[in-house]
Amino acid sequence: MALFTRKPTTAPTVTEAPAVDPALAALTGTYTIDPSHSSIGFTVRHAMVTNVRGSFGEHEGTLVLDGTDPANSSASIDVKIASVDTGIADRDGHLVSGDFFDAEKFPLMTFRSTKAEQLGGEAYRITGDLTIKDVTRPLSIDLEFNGSATDVYGNERVGFEGSADILRSDWGLTWNAALETGGVMVSDKVKLTFDISAIKATAPGA
Repeated sequence: MALFTRKPTTAPTVTEAPAVDPALAALTGTYTIDPSHSSIGFTVRHAMVTNVRGSFGEHEGTLVLDGTDPANSSASIDVKIASVDTGIADRDGHLVSGDFFDAEKFPLMTFRSTKAEQLGGEAYRITGDLTIKDVTRPLSIDLEFNGSATDVYGNERVGFEGSADILRSDWGLTWNAALETGGVMVSDKVKLTFDISAIKATAPGA
């Protein structure tokens, strides 16, 4: 009877690696952000009742994409603070002054990635170090991959858009003014927005 009560031996399970999407694999390479077709902006609550939007007109950066393993991808971005534009010259002047960014002493805002993740589908998250003035803190940006295309000049492009919420006080941007009706002039919470188009570097000899 022991023959019939013996538990069957279970063969070890072999887990196959997920198939690599050839379309994503083809995107592997180094890309230069195209500032003329990209935007890095922000939205902040003003006087407790409305939003002020602005952007930085001058920025540059590099994306290194690994289509076979997105975790190996990275990003590096430099933003020129003096290029801030909210549509009001006086307000822009205040933002670059010592009350806020102190652009003369700290001309750049920088981001250097430390981790990349594919969340599922076209959703990604990139985490890294954001430096504003003399403060560096971690920041995670949720991104949507908008696709790839070859433009009329033969450039291979990729597009991403995303956002992240920060507290500006975490980076030493603490200026404010109290309102007579209560509350403050400028919210501590700021929404950063990214709409990126990047061009793939041409391989030597190509």
